[in-house]
Amino acid sequence: MAGSDAAAALRMSLGDGVAIPAHPLALTANRTLDERHQRALTRYYVDAGAGGIAVGVHTTQFAIRRPEHGLLRPVLELAAESAREWLGGRARTFALVAGAVGQTAQAVAEAELAASLGYDLVLLSLGALRDASTPDLIAHCRAVADVLPVFGFYLQPAVGGRVLGYEFWRAFAEIERVWAIKIAPFNRYQTLDVVRAVADAGRDDIALYTGNDDAIVADLVTPVAVGAHGDSRRIVGGLLGQWAVWTHAAVALLHRAHRAANARAIDVALLREGAALTDANAAIFDVANGFAGCIPGIHEVLRRQGLLRGTWCLDPHETLSPGQAEQIDRVCGEHPSLADDEFVRERLDAWLG
Repeated sequence: MAGSDAAAALRMSLGDGVAIPAHPLALTANRTLDERHQRALTRYYVDAGAGGIAVGVHTTQFAIRRPEHGLLRPVLELAAESAREWLGGRARTFALVAGAVGQTAQAVAEAELAASLGYDLVLLSLGALRDASTPDLIAHCRAVADVLPVFGFYLQPAVGGRVLGYEFWRAFAEIERVWAIKIAPFNRYQTLDVVRAVADAGRDDIALYTGNDDAIVADLVTPVAVGAHGDSRRIVGGLLGQWAVWTHAAVALLHRAHRAANARAIDVALLREGAALTDANAAIFDVANGFAGCIPGIHEVLRRQGLLRGTWCLDPHETLSPGQAEQIDRVCGEHPSLADDEFVRERLDAWLG
């Protein structure tokens, strides 16, 4: 991060609420890094109006860390370089968020790597600390926050997270270098736990982001009642795997949600689009099969647009589930307003250049 002014501008941007796609991993048929399409994806997110990218997260495939792949540094480095190069001289705040996982030593080392590459924040997953107590979890988070500001992460258990109660989030909100929280338990009760805990801690400087791909619009337009005096807090943006696809349309949807929430006038058309987006997410994330085809589903949409060459994952067994492609066909046909195919088609050659 360039300095205090840049940090302040970034925090203001996060507080206003932006769209942050969870960056996929572009591979060749031999399951090696496809640098050309990896750069194209980053360029796409910049031009689509995203307020940042999250790299090294679940959508990027946690397996990039395995010694046999050795892709964590190359992927983080390529994304940061590509974003800076494509932004060029544009006067625009763009958050570089790096995922960090594992026990404390690993998470701190990954945060240090991200810091050395110019990342702004760490999206900290706690899935590896399944049996840790709340004090141990908080000590872990503080150790990472000593390296880079933290983007907290409530990851749903179905894809590797753990249940984190109100008490954890109340203590977590007291860590000074917590700048934002991605709320992604796919559970309304647990979502409210986070919002309430942050409000009770008196932290109005922590930006709340939805990661609930099944309730994106509902999260963005619903004021959450907190305290006994009629106060409320809002989820202002999204850091989402769903927004790794159709990102240009997602940014427009976020702006509509902001206008509606600010006017306190939620129109039925916006709620209808939210339901359509949840329907599309069910197909892309393969809800029918317990999210088994989540990452290949994202890849399939990007492949159809030409942004990826295939749906390959590092694990050769991680593929589209039976019937998933047909479900993606269905939602593409039924909800064309969610897509940004024309936007991609007009710019794809430049991004691949």
